[in-house]
Amino acid sequence: MSARSAEGRNGLSSTAPRSPWTGLDRKAVTKNDEQDSESIISDKPAPLHDGKDYNLVTWDGPDDPDNPRNWSTKYRLFLTTLCCITTLNVTFASSAPTPALTFIAKDFNISVEAANLLTTLFLVGYIAGPIIWGPGSELLGRRFIFRVSMISGTLFILGQTLAQNVETLLITRFIAGVFAAAPITNCSALMADIWAPAARGHAVSFFVVCVFIGPVLGPVVGSFVPESYLGWRGIFWIMMIVTAICGILMTFFMPETYAPVLLQWKARQLRMADPEKNATLYAEHDKEDWSFYGVINRTLYRPFYMLYQEPILVLVTLYLSFIYGILYALFEAVPLVFIDKRGWGLGPDGLAFIAVGLGSCLAAGINFFFSFRYASLIEKWKGFPPPEERLYGAMIAGPCLVIGVLLFGWTGQYPNVHWIAPAFGMILVGISVSLIFASLSAYLVDVYLMYSASALAANTMCRSAIAAAFPLFTVQMFTKLGINWASTVVACVGIVLLPSPFLFHKFGSRIRRESKFAPCVDLKIAKQLEAEGHNLV
Repeated sequence: MSARSAEGRNGLSSTAPRSPWTGLDRKAVTKNDEQDSESIISDKPAPLHDGKDYNLVTWDGPDDPDNPRNWSTKYRLFLTTLCCITTLNVTFASSAPTPALTFIAKDFNISVEAANLLTTLFLVGYIAGPIIWGPGSELLGRRFIFRVSMISGTLFILGQTLAQNVETLLITRFIAGVFAAAPITNCSALMADIWAPAARGHAVSFFVVCVFIGPVLGPVVGSFVPESYLGWRGIFWIMMIVTAICGILMTFFMPETYAPVLLQWKARQLRMADPEKNATLYAEHDKEDWSFYGVINRTLYRPFYMLYQEPILVLVTLYLSFIYGILYALFEAVPLVFIDKRGWGLGPDGLAFIAVGLGSCLAAGINFFFSFRYASLIEKWKGFPPPEERLYGAMIAGPCLVIGVLLFGWTGQYPNVHWIAPAFGMILVGISVSLIFASLSAYLVDVYLMYSASALAANTMCRSAIAAAFPLFTVQMFTKLGINWASTVVACVGIVLLPSPFLFHKFGSRIRRESKFAPCVDLKIAKQLEAEGHNLV
């Protein structure tokens, strides 16, 4: 078989660019400066003939319209917006019932502490869900996971709406949390599917705003509904309707974006079109271990194995878990500041959370600036700047977080201090939490690339576990220690974790060299640039 005919069979152009870092495990390129090792699929190198495997199905050159990176900008923006709306919806559902807990406790004749399990169990669902949805999307594709999770999540929110006893309410709340974890785990991975590194930071900025505005909107909306004619069940009806709309949009408008699955479909179609001629064609995804053990290894096992093996993932997860816990601690601390200390009503207290949302929006603008800086490095680094260049947002947000928490606590403790002072502290907390989340999430995606969904799944599980625990002790801590000293305890933990992004920036590349999951493409390119006489400082 001639090289030309073989390349025609699997859609490869004879002018398609080859990877400049041949020594890197099965790295395939996709598009000029958008070349990305996220196209890596299998741990097993394909059999080669004259240095090329003519049976391996890849994209039809760098401009293949079937490659999600080459879809129109408008369409990719639409998909990004759909992901952001869906993420906002599921995070809104995590905190929306919080203001109604006293009403729910009264209706079911339980304590308010027991009612707090509504928030805790939903977040416990966030722990269980990523084990399935993150690696599952790397196995079956993003679209299938989104459809199953959104439709099922809608049904279990309906179960909460119609619950006639607290047991039903708590069980359906937990299961709804399991399904709600899918967008949080996979939306950022989907953005890595469709956006090149230069633009990915902008998309992640919007995603992170939705991750944090969702829980903030929960108390804002939930504060007014229970006292209306809708009652506390009105909150769950709102959640169910919005989730159903998102599920319909995901079902009809979300395409498959995961390159390994798309190439697997392409290989299958080519074999079906001409079974005799194309019998030996395959995609890298076909070469994965599809035995029961192989599937379990890549789904349930991989996130835990990565946590065990990857120090970067462990440290980033600890920091993000603390950040996420602070956000849910605010849901319990803010009423103490504005209702107990200042005598505000339930509705106005909910509006105080707008300060955190405002901070998240400001953080998105700051993160945009850093994303432009990252994009300016793309050409110099041949498409692969060091992931550590994503950390500047977290580096400035760490000190800002400590200041914001202390300002909120020490001005919130004293009713004679104007309410705008703790509100400003909440704005600083909103900026910090969002910036740290955006910066470190983008860092994990760039470090682990094709394994990013598994890394984010592990991260989501751990941070949700810590966030789930916070509502169970926050009120007691802030009541017994006082808002000022309890905030000081939180700030001290923030100080301990504050050096993390600085240490990653300095030593991250050394740690990544020993990683079993980080491709370290930038390190390969750094050697090339140094050989060419470029100054990398």
